[in-house]
Amino acid sequence: MSIKFDFNGLFDFNLGKNGVSKKELKKYYGTAKTAYLHLAGLLKNKGARVKLALEWFNLPAQDRKLILKIQKLGNEIAGKYENILSLGIGGSYLGLKAAQDALLSPYYNDFSEARGKRPRVYFEGNNLDPETLTVLLKNLNPKKTFVICISKSGETTETKAAFEIALGWLKKGAGKNYGRQVFAITDPKSGTLRKIVNRENGKDPLAFKNLPLLEGVGGRFSELNMGLLHLAIVGISLKEVLAGARAMAGRCLNPEVNKNPALMYALLHSILHKEKRMNLAILMPFSEQLKSTADWYIQLLAESTGKKFERTIIRESDGLEKWLAGKKVLNTGRTPVSARGTNDLHSIQQNNIEGENNKVVTFIKVGKFKHDLVIPDTRDFLAGKKYSKLLSIAQEGTEWALNRAGRPSCTLTLPEVNGFSWGELIFFFEMATAYEGELLNINAFDQPGVESYKNYMFYKLKKPGIKLEVAKEIEGNPVVKKDKYIF
Repeated sequence: MSIKFDFNGLFDFNLGKNGVSKKELKKYYGTAKTAYLHLAGLLKNKGARVKLALEWFNLPAQDRKLILKIQKLGNEIAGKYENILSLGIGGSYLGLKAAQDALLSPYYNDFSEARGKRPRVYFEGNNLDPETLTVLLKNLNPKKTFVICISKSGETTETKAAFEIALGWLKKGAGKNYGRQVFAITDPKSGTLRKIVNRENGKDPLAFKNLPLLEGVGGRFSELNMGLLHLAIVGISLKEVLAGARAMAGRCLNPEVNKNPALMYALLHSILHKEKRMNLAILMPFSEQLKSTADWYIQLLAESTGKKFERTIIRESDGLEKWLAGKKVLNTGRTPVSARGTNDLHSIQQNNIEGENNKVVTFIKVGKFKHDLVIPDTRDFLAGKKYSKLLSIAQEGTEWALNRAGRPSCTLTLPEVNGFSWGELIFFFEMATAYEGELLNINAFDQPGVESYKNYMFYKLKKPGIKLEVAKEIEGNPVVKKDKYIF
């Protein structure tokens, strides 16, 4: 069984003037068809996919021998070590955390029975708070810990700093062959991390083993590339996850808008964004396991569609497209918010129902849980009820309340949370985000806004090679701090 999509809560027959009308849908159908044809055409061409950072689309169809090799490698690592220290930020953290929380047992790190014979996994290199890494390394045994660093360039400050600390810790605690406990997932040809890998691997072929980050795959779209080793280590079937993604890819390339869930999702949300000023996108799974998947989606949507300029498309001599930032200022993109049911029904839901009507809620339901609980005979209305039933009714009640208040929502239902359905889910969101980028006419696969804070940090840290114009901009535009406004 595959994911079921219910878009009824986005239409005017439920919401009145706050919903999408048949007339509005018809008005945007031509734009949706154009978006489909353009994106589908690009996805068929490997040169275009690589050049425009669309190669993520091909990840579900990776070479089966490579997948078997990674699965075997993951099992080997899992059999030797008690702990995995995974270093990465952005998609190199959020994608892995989403997979771990969705597909492994709750409290996986806490209880040996929940892990089976698999190692604990700890995520670092995603912040610059000294407390977490200090405490973690103080309590791990370096001889029983395997370190994985995921970074395309090796220059991202958060991950680079954690990697240097971890290497020093390993060298001191694990001995001269510490490099055999280090694995890198990085650019196959260039970058600081690649240089370190080549140097150390040259000294000892068993040290600093590595896998490539594929060309044309951006970080937030790369879980099915850089996340595969992590999945293999914790015992998830790569074949199953990729099969789910492949199945969803087929559904999301259907040329009929009404049969293409990703295109319909993007279209309806774009209409609500443009016509109704619904600028907030709330993703609310009714599952603890999927909360981190909602957090992953925050990066996916925010970095992909939060753009200042409209896209300009240039056809080059090789017949391929080049995308540039145009002159038209859009400052567009919906702002994503992650939540979870039922916990956040006692917080954000108040604003969803009675606050500004500028939000669209996407629910994620789970049809069947691996475990369930039955409430004993309490001699009241809860007696004999299953937890799963209570959760389902809570989601239905939340949907009803939003509908009653004229607030748009839609529902994605997973038959159960497993490798196949989770592969489907993340690939659906990737396709929907790509279509949304087309509908907005922006480049959904770059992130120029992220570079600002990095440039400031590199300038302040005196990193060599800072461009003169970057230094001048920072020096000439300080943040104004007036003493009277500092209490």
